[in-house]
Amino acid sequence: MTWGPLLLADRSANLRYLVLAELLGKAAEEEAMELSALREEDPIVKSLLALQGEGGKWKQLDQAGFTIGGAVRGTSAALMRLGYLGFTASNPAVKRGAEYLFSKQRKDGSWPLPERVSDFEFTKGPYTMTPVQTSVPLLALAMCGFAEDPRSERGYEWLVETRLEDGTWPAGKVDEVFVRIAGYRRLPRSEWGCRTNTTQALLCFAHHRKRAKENEARRALDHLLSRETRDRGNLGFNVARYLGFEPFRGALTYHARFDPALVLSICSKVGANRSDKRVEELIEWLLQQQGPYGLWDYEPNPEVSRWVTFDVLRSLQGIDDSTHWFSAKTREKFRAYPPKKKRF
Repeated sequence: MTWGPLLLADRSANLRYLVLAELLGKAAEEEAMELSALREEDPIVKSLLALQGEGGKWKQLDQAGFTIGGAVRGTSAALMRLGYLGFTASNPAVKRGAEYLFSKQRKDGSWPLPERVSDFEFTKGPYTMTPVQTSVPLLALAMCGFAEDPRSERGYEWLVETRLEDGTWPAGKVDEVFVRIAGYRRLPRSEWGCRTNTTQALLCFAHHRKRAKENEARRALDHLLSRETRDRGNLGFNVARYLGFEPFRGALTYHARFDPALVLSICSKVGANRSDKRVEELIEWLLQQQGPYGLWDYEPNPEVSRWVTFDVLRSLQGIDDSTHWFSAKTREKFRAYPPKKKRF
C-alpha cells in the first residue's frame, strides 16, 4: 500500500481526513477526529467560505472568470467543492448556499437558463431549454446531501420529463426544435443524445440514494460506457475542477473532456460491476496508469495527483461484485467527426 503514506502526508487536512475515513475505515479514531476539527481551516475550504456573499450566494466566482452564468453557477461550483469534501447541511455555509439555490428554482422543478443567455445562443435563436440549466444546481445540492429534499425531487422529475426515449438527454431546444449535436458530444446509438447533458444529468441520479439504482441512471450509463475514448491527459479533470484547480466554465462544453476517473466513479455509485466487460476493461486500463509509488498523476497539474489517487481508489472500493446489474453491450469505436461518405 505505497499510496497510504503519500496521501497521509498531504498538507490538506481534508484529504488526510477523507483517506482515513473512507479508504482506511478509521473515521472514529483519534487522528481522524482531530483532522475533522481542522477541516474548515484548510485553505481549500477557508478561501472559498470567505467568498460567500449576501443571501448565501457565491457571485464572486463568476466575477473572477471561474464560472459563467452568474450567481447560480458560482454557488453551484462552491457547493460541489464542499460536497465533494464531505460537507453537508450541518455546515451553516452549505445550508445558506443550498437555500439560495432553492430560492431560484422554478415551479416546474427546473432552474432558469444562466443569466447570460448569450452563452446558450444558437444560430436560429437562443435556447429555450437545456437540461444542464437544472442538472448543474441539482448536482450541487445532491452532493451536499439534499438529493431527497422534496424541492430537489421536483428537479429530478423535470429531468425525467426532458429525457429522450433512448435514455439520453438532448443538448436542448430552440422553441420546440431539438438543436444539433456537435460531433465531440455525440453518443453511440442516439440521434439527439448529448454527452454533456447526459453526463451531468446522470451525475445527479448517481448521487441520489434510491434513483442511482433505477432505470434512468442505468440506461444513461450504458450509453456513456459505450463511448470509445480513454484520454490519459484528462484522467482526474473532474476532481481538479471540483477542487478549483480547473475552471468551472462551459455550457454545452462543460463535459467536453472525457474523464475516465469520472466514469469509474459513476459506475461505483450506480452499481455497474466487473461482470460488464466495459467496466472490467476500464479498470484494467486505469490500473495500467498507476505510477510506481501507487499514485495516479494528473498531468496538467501534479498538485492534484493525490486527490485523483484518492478518488480512483474510492471508486475501486465501491465497485461491488455483488450487484446484479451489468450490460452485455460493447464499447463502440468513436470518432467525433467521421469522414463523410462520397456521393460518387
